[in-house]
Amino acid sequence: MAAPPGGLPQMDAAKMQAVQDLEIEMMSDMYSRMTNACHKKCIPPKYKEPDLAKGEGVCVDRCVAKYLDIHERVGKKLTQISMQDESFVKNMQGEQPK
Repeated sequence: MAAPPGGLPQMDAAKMQAVQDLEIEMMSDMYSRMTNACHKKCIPPKYKEPDLAKGEGVCVDRCVAKYLDIHERVGKKLTQISMQDESFVKNMQGEQPK
């Protein structure tokens, strides 16, 4: 399938649904991991009060911000590596004698 200029390749409805389901699963997993990591780091195991203390709230805010920032950076780096791999494969296919 050829990709339209500046866009993604066309997908049928079943493939699009599979991609959407995978995206939801990945985001759900990321949210779950972030919640567990930040809870473990910022909230003591024995609760003294039902509400977050100011220090706990600040810790959770920073933890979530860092987690999302790193998630975005890793995603961009993986995309960059994937694009380099694709161009490398295309170059190698172009160099092979036919």
